[in-house]
Amino acid sequence: MDLETIRRLCLRLPHVTESVQWGDNLVFKVAEKMFLVASLEPSKHALSLKVSPENFEQLQEMDGVVPAPYLARAKWLAFRELGLLRDDDMRDLIRAAHALVFESLPRRRREELTPAKTRGSAKSK
Repeated sequence: MDLETIRRLCLRLPHVTESVQWGDNLVFKVAEKMFLVASLEPSKHALSLKVSPENFEQLQEMDGVVPAPYLARAKWLAFRELGLLRDDDMRDLIRAAHALVFESLPRRRREELTPAKTRGSAKSK
């Protein structure tokens, strides 16, 4: 999967913003919280993203996948190259990263971002 495909996928997810930070990193956020960082220039790490605790342990067993510098304590992994996983697996990880960050938002913020009609049925009084 190339960077442009990753970018398009991220931007199709709900409430995502994109920015360039730290000079040459493409950063994707949901409600101002990062879920994926990709290097725009050749770098030691091509991509870093938030993962579940299970994936944090399991994926580190692959060559080229390491705890992300500065973010490992928050269960982020860094990939030395973009092609380490099959495209479907990378898509799943990106969607999961977005969901993990969205679910970590305070309930009030999640409700502000999600229209009432998509949150489920109204509570009875």
